[in-house]
Amino acid sequence: MPNDQMLRRWRRIDVPGLEVMTLSRNGSGLCIRSTVIHAGAECFALRYCWKLDASWRTRSLCIDRTDAIEKSLLIERTGDTSWRVDGADRPDLAGCHEVDVSATPFCNTLAMRRLGGADGEILALFVDAPALTCQPSRQRYEPLGPRAWRYLDKGVSDGFTARLDLDEHGLVLKYEHLFEAF
Repeated sequence: MPNDQMLRRWRRIDVPGLEVMTLSRNGSGLCIRSTVIHAGAECFALRYCWKLDASWRTRSLCIDRTDAIEKSLLIERTGDTSWRVDGADRPDLAGCHEVDVSATPFCNTLAMRRLGGADGEILALFVDAPALTCQPSRQRYEPLGPRAWRYLDKGVSDGFTARLDLDEHGLVLKYEHLFEAF
């Protein structure tokens, strides 16, 4: 990432929706701030602040639902694969490598970076965006080329697959069936 700040916009391609995200680098890692508007059958709006260490691993994620339902969620990494949610330790999420938020393609970058270019599986801390609930979910990533991956869900959405096309920074440009950058 040549600059200290980057703007990314994604639109949903399956239903009306938009995300505007700013990624900034600081001395201890990265800070990602975003607004998500989902205008499909179940409308919702979110703001999130995602803090990563210098290795692009989640340190914390705060999500605020900002529509008629006001609700917040705070996820904090407490160890390599241990987590605290809203101030409470969550042993049911032990073993989760990274966070996956259903409303944004940004989280796929974290999983692919963790795999270091090789195919493999991770256990994700899956966040259902409208409900702001958390559960573990198994995911598989397979590289298709220098900037393309195949995502296979083996957990919450078992059987779902999509091609992910990336930019030069490893951020999703196109998430088959769901998102595209513009």
